[in-house]
Amino acid sequence: MLHGPRDRPLVALTFHGAGTPALTEKVLAAIEREHARATVLAVGTWLDRPIADRITGAGHDLGNHTMHHLDISALPADQARREIEDCAARLHALTGTVGSWFRPSAARRATPLVQELARRAGYLTCLSYDVDSRDYLNPGARAITADVLREVRPGSLVSLHLGHPGTLAAIPRILDGLHRRDLRAVTVTDLLT
Repeated sequence: MLHGPRDRPLVALTFHGAGTPALTEKVLAAIEREHARATVLAVGTWLDRPIADRITGAGHDLGNHTMHHLDISALPADQARREIEDCAARLHALTGTVGSWFRPSAARRATPLVQELARRAGYLTCLSYDVDSRDYLNPGARAITADVLREVRPGSLVSLHLGHPGTLAAIPRILDGLHRRDLRAVTVTDLLT
């Protein structure tokens, strides 16, 4: 899924879940200060109970971004299955659910094989995105903000990454820009239901 419905003033900020707990906390706090919510798609090796509790306890979505963040499209089927299922098991152990959303690692879109493996693991939807912040390139807050606000529109799924200081600095600017366009940042669950 590249985006949600275009007929409501909602967008979803989706984060590839990795990075230091301190930076993660700061990003989540910046989002919450603006009464917004986000979706974190966690790399399984990064996810622990305090982070899982912090994300879900504040009303954010938590989903699967594979166990080790390998190029899932290049993996043999059995290894790709393990990447998805191992992260799902980690999510279930920490939260009691595998989460609602899966995003393939190191790929913008899921291949048919990855879609089928994700479905078997309990994920009906594989998330992609229509807005790439390019924050993983560390271009700075101004460039991240400009990239997002240039491309975003109602229903957008915005790709962002925890673990990058420029992303943290861009969050208030992005949220202000969304507000000025009468757009509200919500979870993927809220965007799609």
